[in-house]
Amino acid sequence: MKKITLSATIVASVALFSGAANAQVDLDAVLTVEGMTIVTRAPAPDFLDIDEVISGWVYRASETQALQMDDFENPGMIFVDQAMDDWNTVDGTEGKSCASCHLGGPEEFAGLRAELPRWNEAEGRMFNLEDYINYSRVNYMGAEPLKWAKPRMDAMVALISLQSRGMPINVAIDGPVADIWAQGEELYYTRVGQLDMACANCHEDNYGTMIRADRLSQGQSNGFPTYRLKNAKLNSIQARFKGCMRNIRAEPYEIGSDEFRALELYVASRGNGLAVEGPSVRN
Repeated sequence: MKKITLSATIVASVALFSGAANAQVDLDAVLTVEGMTIVTRAPAPDFLDIDEVISGWVYRASETQALQMDDFENPGMIFVDQAMDDWNTVDGTEGKSCASCHLGGPEEFAGLRAELPRWNEAEGRMFNLEDYINYSRVNYMGAEPLKWAKPRMDAMVALISLQSRGMPINVAIDGPVADIWAQGEELYYTRVGQLDMACANCHEDNYGTMIRADRLSQGQSNGFPTYRLKNAKLNSIQARFKGCMRNIRAEPYEIGSDEFRALELYVASRGNGLAVEGPSVRN
């Protein structure tokens, strides 16, 4: 893909706010959680023009990094506890809870988050974690589906994601998802909005640059759902897509749309080799 650069408006903002806040990134910083070392740098997938993929954790201030390194301090773990209550709560016409079928607990899902999104052969379409959660609720519990990017759903995604913490992202991009992946790639490099920007403007060509009071990362999704200090809640990856599009003054796609599903697949694949971190902590 051809490299693209920040718009003049954003360049001006970068120049204005870089100054004293532009502390050096420690690329050798090590993320350890509960005695587990989490991979935050890995060789880039072959389809990328960069040498290395780097977790967004590396680009955070040391105080923010420290929050993620301690489950007791990580505010995202509060929502994991809430999801565990939900896991054990009977809901729906079948008189079941998640625990009714999954006798081994959420631990049964170890490794799932690392492979998502992926093709569901039985359903003939691509599933992400929200799809799996709602499929089980509707078809096995007789319960109402949870709304995407809302607290109960984001908490359940965090609980299940946690079971894969430390496992390498390994998202397939060929076979039945190849066309979806290609659509996501095109969206990633397409300029939109009043600022005439694409995802790649920030997260491929300018990562590591200070903009306003924060530093641009590579935009990896291995840490989602993520607790953002900015809004004091868990945030899903598609909610983050929506926020980014609003930031560049573009009309965002709907959460759960074909466009955001494709973009989620493509962005996830860019982080192949990094470890699952969710729930992570970001600015």
